[in-house]
Amino acid sequence: MLLTEHRADRVVLYNISWQQFENLLVDLGESRAARIAYDDGTLEIVTPLPEHEYYKEIIGDIIKDTAEVLELDFECYGLTTWRRELKKAGIESDNCFYFQNEALVRGKLKFDLNQDPPPDLALEIDLTSKSLDRFPIYGRLGVPEIWSYDTGEIKIYQLQGEEYIESETSLVFPLLNIQEIPSLIERYRMAGRLVFRQVIREWVKGQMGEKDT
Repeated sequence: MLLTEHRADRVVLYNISWQQFENLLVDLGESRAARIAYDDGTLEIVTPLPEHEYYKEIIGDIIKDTAEVLELDFECYGLTTWRRELKKAGIESDNCFYFQNEALVRGKLKFDLNQDPPPDLALEIDLTSKSLDRFPIYGRLGVPEIWSYDTGEIKIYQLQGEEYIESETSLVFPLLNIQEIPSLIERYRMAGRLVFRQVIREWVKGQMGEKDT
């Protein structure tokens, strides 16, 4: 029997088979605002709010600008649906990136996680409580690192075994104090995006300069 749970910005469906999940992805199409997560029969469909989208975009830009300053090659795959039937797991992060495995996926347009590596970094904006715990899904897909933003704070989680452990440093940017990012966002939020992106680039250079001294 199909069970559902409704909230203002989400719907949760229970007893969903993998084939039903796959069919729903086809029906929803790629040009949609809603995000999905699937965990062994439970499917959550979330419609993001403007605040959520703001932080998703600005932190995504920070990651890209930081990589460019550090001259790191990367690939960004946004809201790609990552899934593995064997693991009964599927998810769309707020954004996702390849860094360590960038050379293995450079220019790829189709993925099969039975053969291809998962993203090296996933971004989750957690401004509202989710009905479905997404970390076990990421864990079964093998994503090494998650950045989770929640009301003025970024926490870094790294996969150890089958669980995520909070970490002070990032595998992608090990020399940067990632926890300073939210305060930079709030300090320069009204300055305009061009000014903010220049601030981030100078912040990265300053952090790296401090490490060299």
